[in-house]
Amino acid sequence: MTLKAWVDGLMQGANTIVIPVLFSLALGAFVWGVMKYFFLDSDSEEGRRQGRQFILWGLVGMVLLFSAWGVVYILLDTLGLAPA
Repeated sequence: MTLKAWVDGLMQGANTIVIPVLFSLALGAFVWGVMKYFFLDSDSEEGRRQGRQFILWGLVGMVLLFSAWGVVYILLDTLGLAPA
């Protein structure tokens, strides 16, 4: 097995399983925060604060995932290992 074949298999597994699950969790946290902020606990200040926290961490998670995904692809492309 060559290094390129191994990296291709690893990237395919990450792109089909790991990345979608992490994106789903981050998006779920964001949506849950929006629901708490505007609908579920909008009458209490503590509920709105928790909603803001979920929104913030959901956005941070999505930005970090996009950034890490981009850095990995730039690195793989630079090394000539990027999947075709």
